[in-house]
Amino acid sequence: MKTQEKETFVFALGGLGEVGKNMYAIMHDDEIIIIDAGVMFPENDLLGIDYVLADYTFLKQNEEKVKALFITHGHEDHIGGIPYVLNHLNIPVIYAPKVASELIKKKLDDRGIVYNNIIILTEETKPKFKHFEVEFFRTTHSIPDSYGISVMTPNGRVVTTGGFKFDLTPIGPMANLGKMASIGDQGVKLLLSDSTNALVPGFSTSESDVDEALSDIIRTCTGRIILATFASNIYRLIHIIETCKKNNRKICPFGRSMINSIEIAKGCGLIKDKDVIISNDEMKKTKPEHLCLLVTGSQGEPLAALSRIANGVDSNITLMKDDTVIFSSSPIPGNAMSINRVINKLYLKGAKVYTTSNDSDIHTSGHAKQDELKLLIRLMKPEYFMPAHGEYRMLQSHANLAIECGLPKDHTFILKNGDMLALSKDGVRLAGSIPINDIYVDGKRIGDIGTSVIRDRKIMSTDGVLIVILNIDPERKTLSLEPNITTRGFVVVNENSELLTNIQNKVKAIALSELNKYNFSITDLKNRIILELNSYTIEQTGRRPIIMPMILETKNSRNDF
Repeated sequence: MKTQEKETFVFALGGLGEVGKNMYAIMHDDEIIIIDAGVMFPENDLLGIDYVLADYTFLKQNEEKVKALFITHGHEDHIGGIPYVLNHLNIPVIYAPKVASELIKKKLDDRGIVYNNIIILTEETKPKFKHFEVEFFRTTHSIPDSYGISVMTPNGRVVTTGGFKFDLTPIGPMANLGKMASIGDQGVKLLLSDSTNALVPGFSTSESDVDEALSDIIRTCTGRIILATFASNIYRLIHIIETCKKNNRKICPFGRSMINSIEIAKGCGLIKDKDVIISNDEMKKTKPEHLCLLVTGSQGEPLAALSRIANGVDSNITLMKDDTVIFSSSPIPGNAMSINRVINKLYLKGAKVYTTSNDSDIHTSGHAKQDELKLLIRLMKPEYFMPAHGEYRMLQSHANLAIECGLPKDHTFILKNGDMLALSKDGVRLAGSIPINDIYVDGKRIGDIGTSVIRDRKIMSTDGVLIVILNIDPERKTLSLEPNITTRGFVVVNENSELLTNIQNKVKAIALSELNKYNFSITDLKNRIILELNSYTIEQTGRRPIIMPMILETKNSRNDF
């Protein structure tokens, strides 16, 4: 990393080249401020992994410089990493909007983490540090209390949008276009902007249009309604609750995150019709035509409420033929197959299903499309531009939009996590990078699951395991028992007896050969078994199982695993 005195550095620890685990930092001299600390849900190839975290190693190495964490809004890809980061990094203060602060507190309570310095931010909040002055501007997103952040540094203003869209008829407050324009008039050195929908032309559908479409369905349904949506889309939940009350329906929430979101929305005063929300016991006494079940599982998650209902294994809800199921969500990339499996099961049980594919207005994204992204660039008028929060193709498309809006191409930066921009009085330059590696969360284990473990899990999932148990007597240079070959997920034992016998004979020959060497060692024996069986199994089967030799020394009664 090249540095020059008095420069300000901006870099991403997560969120570039991917959708998720957003975490950005601004550093000047002896101060660092962090913006967001999210998680990313693992792809199918990360077997056994619960979450992927941004790499906060650099922050830990410079812990004394960290002054604050600022949160743009309460989605998991912006706050989900906070409990894990707090366990490893001292963060003096967290500034977060009201709804996000309540979600963070709930996460910390669930994990038994005590942290008592969360400050609720508004547009009037203006934290000051030695090198930084921070202010906030209201944006529109799919969760209440969403803000962009403006940071005045010694080398100019840095603005980051968080997730946002422009909705001229929103359910909640309007985005503060006036303040955005005012910040732009004051001068923006570098703009970091949400790229999630940078590939999608036009202007996004208003949340009001979605509400109208959902209202029509709820009003005309004669049976029970089962509605799946993102639990974090609190504006959508508010509208559904209000619409159900108008149509004499009670709401019963299912799924932990759904229940938590509704409780937080009630606590923040966002849900006022609390009498329309009923418990599971009350649901059983309510007629189906007067019910709307608000459930998790819009992405086909196997353990979520909707999947349990579709599979007929939910202890509280049995699907009925006159049920109407509504997917008020769009598929997250990679989830389409899981969602389709759930939809097929719902159809097989006789339910009527509404999805975004056949009823496009029952969901809209919370992220700006191309025309909205151009509008933001026009409002902010940045000198330099860094697309953020998106896969590479999204970042590239967003950079092209900035060029269309008049920015010179060499004033746009398509970066990777860890790349550093240096701001000076003269401009912005690429200043090298810091090493970045994803941090995996596997149950209670954090950060100690490396690529080798993931690789072994992939091999076991496709090629299985071959276990070789050997009882040896090193002094007599012989085997106490015949080798035992055990396999899981490699071949069907009853149908491959000849192959397993050949493996057994090969292991015996290897063991006797090694035992008769003057400088016999168990390590050499293990390595030779792995090497030769690897070649043999690939030659015979085309598969490469994990080979695990277990050597037992009979004479000394000592196990060597």
